[in-house]
Amino acid sequence: MFILSPEDKAIILNSIRDIPDFPKPGIIFKDISTLLNNPHAFQTLMNHLEARYSGYDLDYIAGIDARGFIFGSILADRLGIGFVPVRKKGKLPYTTVSEKYTLEYGFDEVEVHIDAFRETKNARVLLIDDLIATGGTAKAAASLINKVGANCVECCFIAELAFLNGKAEFESEVYSVLTF
Repeated sequence: MFILSPEDKAIILNSIRDIPDFPKPGIIFKDISTLLNNPHAFQTLMNHLEARYSGYDLDYIAGIDARGFIFGSILADRLGIGFVPVRKKGKLPYTTVSEKYTLEYGFDEVEVHIDAFRETKNARVLLIDDLIATGGTAKAAASLINKVGANCVECCFIAELAFLNGKAEFESEVYSVLTF
């Protein structure tokens, strides 16, 4: 398993901008747009992810709407495997399977196409997103992957807000590139 060097970690970390009091007072938002528009930092991150996952014998990468699409589709291309979007309810045009999850103010739902993994029996899937906070969306997405007959072997996040303990109770392994 590939370990991120301290130098590469610093490159990625220093490319993420803190936005105080967004979206509400007291929150420090981790803005990855500055990572995405920094070619050296972005390539450093993608090289790390490619090295880490090249030996996992994955069949698909599933990315959570919408920033998980960025990292997931590029990583899938680099690994020569398929990409599956996990979308918010009502955004996919074909027959879907959905999973509800709890928000602090109610419920939301994610879904995938019923044939998202092309009938690959026990497809090995990596789930990826930019950030894990409370973990509700990612847990629902991982459950959804398993619900349609695939195997979510790991969940990968570019950043983790560890103080929120979002990766607790995941059935899959969880890897975070950066931890705050």
